[in-house]
Amino acid sequence: MMNDSSRTKALELLKGLGEAHGAAGSEDSVRRIFREELGGLTIQPDGMGNLFCEKPGLHDRPRIMVAAHMDEVGFVVQSITKTGLIKLSPLGGWWPHTLLAQRVRILTGAGSEILGIIGAKPPHFLQDAERDKLMKLDDMFIDVGAGSREEVLTEMGIRLGDPIVPFSPFTPLSRPDLFVCKALDDRIGVALTIQLTQELASRDHPNTVVAVATVQEEVGVRGAQTAAFTAKPDAAIVLEGTPADDFPGTSEEEQQGVLGRGAQVRLLDPSAIMNRRMVDLTLDLARKHQIPHQVAVRKSGSTDARAIHLHGAGIPTIVLGVPARYIHTHNSILNVQDYASALDLTLRLLMAMDSKTVESFTAF
Repeated sequence: MMNDSSRTKALELLKGLGEAHGAAGSEDSVRRIFREELGGLTIQPDGMGNLFCEKPGLHDRPRIMVAAHMDEVGFVVQSITKTGLIKLSPLGGWWPHTLLAQRVRILTGAGSEILGIIGAKPPHFLQDAERDKLMKLDDMFIDVGAGSREEVLTEMGIRLGDPIVPFSPFTPLSRPDLFVCKALDDRIGVALTIQLTQELASRDHPNTVVAVATVQEEVGVRGAQTAAFTAKPDAAIVLEGTPADDFPGTSEEEQQGVLGRGAQVRLLDPSAIMNRRMVDLTLDLARKHQIPHQVAVRKSGSTDARAIHLHGAGIPTIVLGVPARYIHTHNSILNVQDYASALDLTLRLLMAMDSKTVESFTAF
């Protein structure tokens, strides 16, 4: 359980980060929050736009990279029709079923935001053959209430390539620990990275922690490739907003991301097998300190671990997640107690990772 001040800080971070406009390649708003929150420490960017905040501990080594990606799934303006409708191109993985009639925010070059609606025919105009057919993204458009292409370009200031994200304010649900917002994949991880770094300010940790906010994960884990080169880690912890699976269609025995059951410790996915000794240490700490947790073996998906664990001669890596329902949609749901479990577990893991322990991860 978090104390009141820690919970308040967590919700403040999740709201600010979740509502921020940050499609892949346009992460400036998220970068701004990361800088403001960790302003007392030195923050450096790299050429991709990743941010690095180094927190010295009792020893220079080992260097522990704590990474989360700033970008969210979104779109860009692909073209504008004569009548002022906007065609869109995806940034990241979308299922078109979730998009029709949803509201979005277009960020212009001047920094203003234009509200739009993803266009859909009302059922009154659908033919029988259309009703059960999944509409393709290429057949959708955004309606910003314009009457012409010129109005969109000149009066609204929208240009080709402008980034687009869902409109979804951070909102509490009826149960006190549940909240809904867009972009919880991976603003959850960014919030954790910030709060962990702040918590370490009053602790003597046996290592140097490099907090990293990466870019462009949703379009191919691009930022993590250069981030690992700059961070030069001896081990890495990737923090994610992972897909919850506690809904109809997944049997109880197969559920590995259930809201309210704690932090998720990922063993593997198609892109990375986590360091087994690092996983064992994490699970031992969770059991020892009675931190709610769940273990996941994922058949699909990937994270920044895909690039980080392959850097150089290889980096022992683990992925810790906070399950969120309906990621890669306009509205995802998290339980803040799972966030609290992930915060506690990651802090304890960082405090345990001295030179001897990290060396044991690769004593093959």
